[in-house]
Amino acid sequence: MDPGSSKADAQGLDLAEELRQREYEIELLKDTAVAVVSELDLDKLMRLVAERARELIRAETVLIPILNEQLNEYTYRAGAGIHADEIVGESLPIDFGVCGWVWRHKKPWWRGVLDELTPQERNQWEKEAGTLLMVPLVGRQHFLGGIAGLNKQGGGDFSKRDLDLLELFAGQVAIAIENAMAMRHVEAARQAAEDYQRELQRLNKRLSAVNRELEYLSLNDHLTGLPNRSLFMDRVERELAISAVGGSDFAVLLIDLDRFQDVNDSLGHEAGDALLKLVTERLRGVVGHGDTLSRMGGDEFAILLHTSGIERALAVARQLHDLLSQPFPLAGERLVVSASIGIAHYPSHGANVSTLLKRADVAMYAAKHDRQGTCVYQEGLDQFSSGRLALVSDLRLALDRGEFRLHYQPKVSLVTRGVVGAEALARWPHAEKGYISPEIFINALEQTGLIYPFSYWVMDTALAQCAAWRAAGWPLKVAVNVPIMVLNESRFVDELRLLLKRHRIEDGLLIEVTESVFMSDYENLVLMLRDIRQYGVSLSIDDFGTGHSSLSRLRKLPVSELKIDRSFVSDMDRNKDDRVIVKSTIDMARNLGLEVVAEGVERAAVIDDLARMHCHMAQGYHISPALPVDEFARFLQESDWKAA
Repeated sequence: MDPGSSKADAQGLDLAEELRQREYEIELLKDTAVAVVSELDLDKLMRLVAERARELIRAETVLIPILNEQLNEYTYRAGAGIHADEIVGESLPIDFGVCGWVWRHKKPWWRGVLDELTPQERNQWEKEAGTLLMVPLVGRQHFLGGIAGLNKQGGGDFSKRDLDLLELFAGQVAIAIENAMAMRHVEAARQAAEDYQRELQRLNKRLSAVNRELEYLSLNDHLTGLPNRSLFMDRVERELAISAVGGSDFAVLLIDLDRFQDVNDSLGHEAGDALLKLVTERLRGVVGHGDTLSRMGGDEFAILLHTSGIERALAVARQLHDLLSQPFPLAGERLVVSASIGIAHYPSHGANVSTLLKRADVAMYAAKHDRQGTCVYQEGLDQFSSGRLALVSDLRLALDRGEFRLHYQPKVSLVTRGVVGAEALARWPHAEKGYISPEIFINALEQTGLIYPFSYWVMDTALAQCAAWRAAGWPLKVAVNVPIMVLNESRFVDELRLLLKRHRIEDGLLIEVTESVFMSDYENLVLMLRDIRQYGVSLSIDDFGTGHSSLSRLRKLPVSELKIDRSFVSDMDRNKDDRVIVKSTIDMARNLGLEVVAEGVERAAVIDDLARMHCHMAQGYHISPALPVDEFARFLQESDWKAA
């Protein structure tokens, strides 16, 4: 064979192979161009680019590093070939590696750049020359990253042709990658907008719920769920408009619980709140369809009642009293609640909301003052109401000026027929209004918080008088009433000890408390009473039989005396039931080793009957009313009831 011919054949084969390779490369570039134009999913596009680039330059591995938005690091976002999966997802600082070099110089890296490097850079990069080819990806706006080929398949170095092909390829796909990245931003923005819209809808729903809740709270009482004062007044306004057109009538009932503060002071505010809820449930039972039951605040309720006259309002008031008189189970006790109810009628008692509420309030306080349970407004009661308000403003001045006085009502022994003590009772000779009823000013003192300094003044004054009697040869005991709220005050025992020390009184003071003492924090109460017992102070349960007695607790308290309430004593000679109650109370107390005082004695027949029952002591108008100090001294000297 001719050697020249063989050589020519070989050259022909090489040329044909090169042509086929170029055709393949052209087809691959064309096919890639079509594929990347239609692909908008960035991750899919990156994988496609990596795979086609690897085919194009016949690299063992192709990686695509992409710069972040801050241009301070790059992340391998896609790859194809050997170990590509291990590298994809890794991030590196922009100053690190070949990618950093390409970014800084804005031109491709290949073996041919070694001649352009400084000696120091050539030593750093020469080992990677030939085995690494990387071209930049440059979009319309900015530098995106690059396409890197690692290690030529079959060995050897990447050629200038590989570089040209990869640069051409990068130019094709850069815009597509930039478009896909833009689409990703658009999609992210759309998703963010949808998320924002959903969040906005959620917030709008929450805002609507909050607004509904705020509207509810602004119009309803948070504890009982009843309409509050604002909503009640709105309902009355609406009823006024309807009644003015239709000629109908209605009534406003104002309900105030009696001595509710004793529950808070004795059992705590949680028990007070529980009682208000129980009361609410009972009050609901008398409110008809179309009527409105409201909690006006504190322990005050109101009812807007559709009526056919005042008689129905009075009938509803009687129902309320009957319901409240049934004991409430509370804190292990059975608590009886009473209330004072004021009634104002439209159109008889007013033609607007403020007038009707004011007159119902006036009637309610009149009912409370007279202890009649229910009162319908009538002319003349307004003067009482305005006087009550003015009274509150005078209390502080009365304390500061020392206007209060103590009168003393004798307590006599039904065994020795002698005076054994006196109960100190406060009196207020008002400069303009004359003597103010104790029931009025004591209640006002409790509501204003002035009951604390007032009670300490009472004990101080009574002890001074007790010391004076004893110095005059009359060994009397003085009794003072101490409200539960004062008794529970943390400084009470210390203040009492100082008063006893100042007046040098031993076994001369008797503290009277109402039956609400049985609702107190029992363990702490027992400890406190034992503390004051060591100073010679005795304890008496006042108004026994009217409220919250607990025999098991009574046995354990260090009390020495029971006072039977006047409501049972005053008519016991005429009322068989009252006599039975008094007799059983005396027998019970004697069995417990307690002395018994009957208060409210108004007739000689009652004293004789009490003596036959072996009652120890008595007090009341038949013996003597409460007297100023000088008159009390004359009573001791001149009365048939001699000083003991």
